[in-house]
Amino acid sequence: MLLFITGGTGVLGRAFVPLAREADHAVIAPTHDDVDLYDAAAVADAVRGVDAVIHLATRIPSLDALDEPEAWRENDRLRTEASANLVEAARAAAASVFVQPTVTFVYPSDRVADEETPIRGVWPTLVSSLIAELNALSFTRDDRRGVVLRLGLLDGPGTGHDEPLRAFGATLHVEDAARALLMALTLGPGIYNACRDGEPVSNARLAAASGWRPRH
Repeated sequence: MLLFITGGTGVLGRAFVPLAREADHAVIAPTHDDVDLYDAAAVADAVRGVDAVIHLATRIPSLDALDEPEAWRENDRLRTEASANLVEAARAAAASVFVQPTVTFVYPSDRVADEETPIRGVWPTLVSSLIAELNALSFTRDDRRGVVLRLGLLDGPGTGHDEPLRAFGATLHVEDAARALLMALTLGPGIYNACRDGEPVSNARLAAASGWRPRH
């Protein structure tokens, strides 16, 4: 498959791009300077002819700015404006799959959650993640598949965390997240959780659909 990957130089992109190439996928992974994701025409030109779009681009603020709404503005735009442009471009390109990773933080923390758990009362900084999910799911029609991966908090190389930070909920090693993204290219449409076993979010749907299991 010919994959168009945003955020290829980010933490998750650096783990996923080599894995995709090892699996014999061709990769287009433009930088900020190559394609303006907020320019619908530029995105349509860049995506033309691809088989799959994987939207990994984020702009998560530093820890000391997490409580500042303005610090999330660029991340929100990537989840909303850029996501909508990419989905529309993927439709026009007749791509077969659109993959959008988000986060398991959208689930309420007072119960063990799975993909059917109602989402309620999310933090304002997570609203854009839910919009990105809706955009991705709207790609599904006929032979097109919109796939959402809700990922646990990443740890491992490049994340700044060598060990899981379980105090914040479900967790996932970045290399396992990259493997889940690779599996997502063949999954049926819908939402799948990807996190470690035995955590407050179930990964059973992804495991049953693809055979994926966390290795770390």
